[in-house]
Amino acid sequence: MSTRRLLFLAPASAVTALFPTLRDAGCEIGIAENLNGASVFIRKTGPHVIFSRPTLPGFKVEDLLSVSADDPNFPPIVVIADRGSPQEAERLMNLGARDYWPEPLDARRILALAREPSRASRASPYSVLGGRGPGYPENGPHIVGNHPAVARVLRLAGQVATSRATVLITGESGTGKEMFARYLHAASGRQGKFVAVNCAALPEHLLESELFGHEKGAFTGAIARKLGKFEQADGGTLLLDEISEMDLSLQAKLLRVLQEGEIDRVGGMETIRVDARVLATTNRDLEDWVRQGKFRQDLYFRLNIIPLRLPSLRERGGDVLELARFFMQTYVREYRLPRLELGEDAVDWLKRYDFPGNVRELQNLMERAVLLAGQGPVSPRHFLLENEEWPLFEEHGENSVPPPAASEPPPADSGAAGAASVFSGPVMPLHEVERLMIIKGLEATSGNRTQAAELLGISVRTLRNKLNEYRAQG
Repeated sequence: MSTRRLLFLAPASAVTALFPTLRDAGCEIGIAENLNGASVFIRKTGPHVIFSRPTLPGFKVEDLLSVSADDPNFPPIVVIADRGSPQEAERLMNLGARDYWPEPLDARRILALAREPSRASRASPYSVLGGRGPGYPENGPHIVGNHPAVARVLRLAGQVATSRATVLITGESGTGKEMFARYLHAASGRQGKFVAVNCAALPEHLLESELFGHEKGAFTGAIARKLGKFEQADGGTLLLDEISEMDLSLQAKLLRVLQEGEIDRVGGMETIRVDARVLATTNRDLEDWVRQGKFRQDLYFRLNIIPLRLPSLRERGGDVLELARFFMQTYVREYRLPRLELGEDAVDWLKRYDFPGNVRELQNLMERAVLLAGQGPVSPRHFLLENEEWPLFEEHGENSVPPPAASEPPPADSGAAGAASVFSGPVMPLHEVERLMIIKGLEATSGNRTQAAELLGISVRTLRNKLNEYRAQG
């Protein structure tokens, strides 16, 4: 059986006994104990089947079933119940559950379901729901936009997808380079996995072990043999993200792998053949990097066989509004909020803003707006940008509190009463929005604090202090 990815939304104790059997059968296992953790796994990995308890702290399986109902490509959901009932089984299966199983779980039954053809897509890094348009590979991400610059990139990507040629994807930070890499893998027909490595996140000695693997005893802490990313991607695709940050000495070793198709594990004596199609991304000008002596010229030529340059968001014209509405409706579904629309002033603002953070910045803005807008419509005040003097909350709905007129001072006790009134409705307290944005920033950067701080517009020290504060609060 080819590798199958299974996600369990359940306490680890309920499924750990099954791990050896499932792993030996070629399954990759993920465990999440809340919806946020599940969303990260679904976005990044695309499970074939999801097994979920009916309830967990702060989560009901109905939340996941409602997302599944809106997306025909969402993975099938099997409800696993330690204390189930026929009535609950009937209700949840009517809501769209694939099946309803009592615990303890049977590994053979799980494997039988895992072998069935999967309807789950590799979801877009921007959306748990990522759908597809005409002409997209069946398991590819949802690339939103109709601008000619995007169409040109997609046409070129489609032409070279089935080749083994190395592709260098360039573009500003936040333009969606990893998403296009996933598109190339999905359209390639390669049966192996898509494996991504962030070359900026690890120092040289750790990155070498991460890429090529190591043997037991190769260095302090190497207590067992570890397969590297090249071996994990054998038969599939390996993405070297931010390759410009790789150390020069490691670049020489990478060049040999690209030329010879062979790797040597750290501390190993055996040369290993690998068949991994390599894609690389960078937001730097690599030609200038070569002139400065920071990147090997021979490696640059070897990587740049097929160059794909992604346009910035400010170059994409009407795609801005299409993406904004896509993200808005995605988060409306994810947070189970009322339908929202963009106000005319928000549309005008989005058309004028140049989005230095590109698609990633637009995604974050729309998530903030969805959380702050209540019942809508979305206006520029909900984007919460620095140096903007918009009132924070929209004055609408029964639970809103309009600001007092300038000529009338607020009553002495208005602060507590106003806060209670505002926060009793669909609007979240600002400190909760802040915490959620920090978590989302870390998720978007795979836990890289430096990149998350840059994305959030705060210093690394502020981010570290906030995380320490959250830990202290439990």
